[in-house]
Amino acid sequence: EALGGRLDILVNNAGVTRDNLTMRMKDDDFASVLDTNLHGAFRCVRAAQKGMIRGKFGRIVLVGSVVGLYGSPGQTNYAASKSGLIGIARSMTRELGARNVTANVIAPGLIDTDMTRDLPAEYTETAVKQAIPAKRMGQPEEVAAVVSFLASDDSSYVSGNVINVDGGLGMGH
Repeated sequence: EALGGRLDILVNNAGVTRDNLTMRMKDDDFASVLDTNLHGAFRCVRAAQKGMIRGKFGRIVLVGSVVGLYGSPGQTNYAASKSGLIGIARSMTRELGARNVTANVIAPGLIDTDMTRDLPAEYTETAVKQAIPAKRMGQPEEVAAVVSFLASDDSSYVSGNVINVDGGLGMGH
């Protein structure tokens, strides 16, 4: 808005990890992950909504994680931060729905990104072979296609939802 334009679409894709078992997790590691992943999303949504309300149009897409739906050992902070995005999207749906503003969460599973390339190979291989029905990691373009849909006019009656893009990994959650 500072440049004179209007912000109609917000895609919040922040994500950091500081993994450790809960009993060993430092307070700073918990707080820093929540600050980036959850508090950062809150700040972006809060800043974007004023223009969306004025323009009577908006699309808010928060990129969560399948981990936010079913948890993961060593990722208490990450799971908490990503599940919190669901609360933000559903609250925004109730607050802004009458103003033609939608808010949704995408919950990717194992997607071939720099972040997942840092995971131990045995973890990703086991997940692909045993836990993901599609038997492969997803591609960033597959997540982007869902973002594109949620940002479009075609999704005008889709709000407050969590859409998994995970090859079946988190089905039922």
